[in-house]
Amino acid sequence: MARATFGSRYNPNVVEVLIAGAGPAGSVAALVLARAGARVLLLDRARFPRDKLCGDTLNPGSMALLRRLGLDALVEARGLKLDGMVVTGEGGVRVEGNYGAGIHARAVVRRDLDQWLLAAAIDAGAQFEEAVQVLEPLVHEGDAGPEVRGVVVKGRDGRRLRIPALLTIAADGRRSALAAAVGLVSQPARPRRWAAGGYFEDVTAMSAHGEMHVRRGRYIGVAPVPGGLVNACLVTEEPRGFEDPTGLLRDAITADPMLCDRFARARIARPAVSLGPLAVDARAAGMPGLLLAGDAAGFIDPMTGDGIRFAMRGAELAAGVALEGFEQGQAPAHVRLDAARRLEFARKQRVNRALRTLVSCPFAVHAAALAAAVAPAVLRRLIAIAGDVP
Repeated sequence: MARATFGSRYNPNVVEVLIAGAGPAGSVAALVLARAGARVLLLDRARFPRDKLCGDTLNPGSMALLRRLGLDALVEARGLKLDGMVVTGEGGVRVEGNYGAGIHARAVVRRDLDQWLLAAAIDAGAQFEEAVQVLEPLVHEGDAGPEVRGVVVKGRDGRRLRIPALLTIAADGRRSALAAAVGLVSQPARPRRWAAGGYFEDVTAMSAHGEMHVRRGRYIGVAPVPGGLVNACLVTEEPRGFEDPTGLLRDAITADPMLCDRFARARIARPAVSLGPLAVDARAAGMPGLLLAGDAAGFIDPMTGDGIRFAMRGAELAAGVALEGFEQGQAPAHVRLDAARRLEFARKQRVNRALRTLVSCPFAVHAAALAAAVAPAVLRRLIAIAGDVP
């Protein structure tokens, strides 16, 4: 394969693409770029493997993306197969929807998934440095305006170091230091939600389906994961109680009439963790010299369980516009990425916004529960959309 040269800006003595963050977005971007011959430096503040609050499911759209990249074999072998989703509402409403014949999701603990994707990126040729904190971008004020030309990091020895790069990709999460430093992201006043998640043992009546239990002002996601555990995540508009996320999660489950009996003898396998407020808005997908990927490009409400697909597909798009090069006459990479993301994600984001609005409105939750009871086919179609069924 011909190596990427980024047009006339190629310089064999500098990093071509520096990627901050080695989660699914950063690792997928690194993989795609390294396979094309680009010199990639991937940085993360954590040491791997590391834990991460997540719903731990890869929907059918995520699995299709992994197959396209040749990364599906390990996930298929070690992940739990999920046939679809069960969605419940207030008043005992319950609808089960399958993705379709031969179409499945997979449940995989994020700690394992991130390690597998990172290993694939390294095998492709990306250089990886862990326990390195990205502090801020290197911004050059040129005649055409500001341009990012690398990053400043704090290394394992605590010293600050400047790392120049032709292109930087911020995949450092919803609290992205790079995106925030150049004013690309902000926290909206609404929606304001917080999450608590943990793993349980001895939960009864589990099936080969993920679950979403929608209530007024909150929802609880439940999914089986490898090792006989069950992932449970609470997302709520109420910010109180997060000083004890394990107790908060347990109380929410105990108070839920459709979950309390199933978790009656369940034991928490490890202390729950919390996150919030969740939502992050991005006004653009980057600026000259900088592209955003994953949650750094805007945090997607996890209600539809498609956050990992958003992250990986957004990273694939960022890598794609980078590989197109910076030839004279082309629109800047960040402008092309904006257009690509709008085309790819606009429909799904409308669905997500509608669902967020529904959960925030008690009347809407009640009306939706009634509609689901009368016309469950509509909800089954929504399950297919949420799963990014090919």
